[in-house]
Amino acid sequence: MAEQSEAGRVYLRFKDVFGDPNAKRSRGKRRTRDETGSSVPFGAGRDPRGLGDAISSLTRQLGWNSPLAQSELLASWVELAGEETAKHSTPAGIEDGVLTVSCESTAWATQLRMMRVEIMGHIAVKYPDAGIESIRFQGPNAPSWKKGPRSIPGRGPRDTYG
Repeated sequence: MAEQSEAGRVYLRFKDVFGDPNAKRSRGKRRTRDETGSSVPFGAGRDPRGLGDAISSLTRQLGWNSPLAQSELLASWVELAGEETAKHSTPAGIEDGVLTVSCESTAWATQLRMMRVEIMGHIAVKYPDAGIESIRFQGPNAPSWKKGPRSIPGRGPRDTYG
């Protein structure tokens, strides 16, 4: 048998490495990939993810879902309560699952108390992670007579008869 040329040797090597498309032979035992680890290329969990998916996964792992949902609820009060209602009320804050809403008058506070079930329904649908259990509507605070031009030091005027 004659010595093969370099081109012939390269051809046979490529045929061995890449296979002959006409021949149906196996190359022996195939390697199996361990897909459990995240360091395996093309393994499970290695596909690129969107930024929104990555951030939501991070907030879930760090336990930020509830505070983020609460702040989003406070920021979107106009969409939640309606434009006209939001002109006359503002959410003051959330403490221990109670949303406190400050109203500009006692009439608006009373009106919103009657709408409490409807507003709670919207909150439960749009912000289930916020953890809102109830809503407290406050009217305006009464003026304080403890300070100012009409206050007097001491116990104040008392009944002197007796």
